[in-house]
Amino acid sequence: MPSIGSRLYPLLLAALLASFAMPGNGLAADMLNETGLLGLWTPAKLAGTDADRVVGPVGEPDATAPEPLSPLPPRPAPTPRHMRGCIRRVALPAEKKLVALTFDLCERANNIAGFENRIVALLRRENARATFFAGGKWMRSHPEAAMQLMADPRFEIGNHAWTHGNLALMTREEIGKQMLLTEQQHANLLAELGGKAVTAGLADRMARVPQSLTLMRLPYGRSSELALNTLADMGYAVIQWDVEGERDEERHSPRELADRILTLARPGSIVLLHANAVPHKTYELLKLLLPGLRNKGFSTATVGELLALGRPEAVRDGYFTVPGDNSKYDAMFPGKGTLKPDPARPFVHAPVP
Repeated sequence: MPSIGSRLYPLLLAALLASFAMPGNGLAADMLNETGLLGLWTPAKLAGTDADRVVGPVGEPDATAPEPLSPLPPRPAPTPRHMRGCIRRVALPAEKKLVALTFDLCERANNIAGFENRIVALLRRENARATFFAGGKWMRSHPEAAMQLMADPRFEIGNHAWTHGNLALMTREEIGKQMLLTEQQHANLLAELGGKAVTAGLADRMARVPQSLTLMRLPYGRSSELALNTLADMGYAVIQWDVEGERDEERHSPRELADRILTLARPGSIVLLHANAVPHKTYELLKLLLPGLRNKGFSTATVGELLALGRPEAVRDGYFTVPGDNSKYDAMFPGKGTLKPDPARPFVHAPVP
C-alpha cells in the first residue's frame, strides 16, 4: 500500500497487534511483557515521585536546539489525501467499540512543565492503551519519562511541536523548525534507549519500538491552510479530538468531567487530555473514566490503531468544541504561542525560540 507513506506503515502493524493487546484479552499481559524494555527501569523509577509533577516558574526563554546526536529517519512520502486535515475522530466498523485516550505533554520555551506520573502508572495498572503527544522541549526536560513512554508497548508517541508554537501564526519555515527539532530530540532519546537495551542484552526488542513520529497534534488546536499543507508535505497525520476531556475543569468535579466524557464518547472517539500536570484534575477523572468506559463496553486503543481500523473524519480548521473557540489563544501567548505569559512583563510578540 505505497500511497500511505513509509511513516504510516506502523499504523497497519498496530491494527494486527490490537486484537491481541486490548484490555480484557487474556493474551495482553504476555504480549506486553514480551518486549521487556520496561525492565530497564526499576518499579520505583517507573513510578516516579511527587517532584515529577512540579511545574517550573516563568523565566528567560530557552532558545537552544537539541544537539544532532543521532540521524533523523528518512523523510517520508506526503500524507495521503484521505489522511489530511484535522482528524477529529475515526469512523469504525460497528463491532469495534474503541476509543483513543490522548495526553498532551506541553512545554513552552520559558518554563519547565511537569509530568503527571500517576496518570502513566494508572494506565499501566489498568493495561490501558494511550497516545502521548510530546513537545520536543518537554522530552528534553524529561528524558527518562519520555524513554519510558517510548519503551511501553501500550503507548504511542506523537509530535506536539518543539516549544508549543501556535502554527496558525507561523511561517512555513517556523512550522518546519518546530517539527524537526522535536524529531531530533526524539531520535536522540531513541538512540539512548537503544543503548540501554544493548547494555541489558535486549537489543533485538528495539525493533518493536517505532523509529519515527508519524502523528502530530496542533498546540492550542490551531491550524491554517499553510500549517496543514506543510505538515502533510512532511508526512504527518494531524490528530485533533472530538471529546475535550478537561473542558472548564476549574468549574467541575472529576466526577462531572468523567461523566461528560462518558456521555460524549462513541466508537472511534479521540479524547483530549493532558499529562504535564496542568490541568490539575486529570488523574482523578481518569480513575473514574477507565472503569466507566469498561462498564459501557469500550476498550482503549492508540490513535494509530484507530486509523488502521477505520476511516478518519477530518475538518480543515482546528478547534476545541466549536469552530473558532480557540482563536482567543492567538492573543494570550507571546512568541507565537511559544512563551508562557509573565504577569510582570507586558505582552510582546517576541522572536520564536
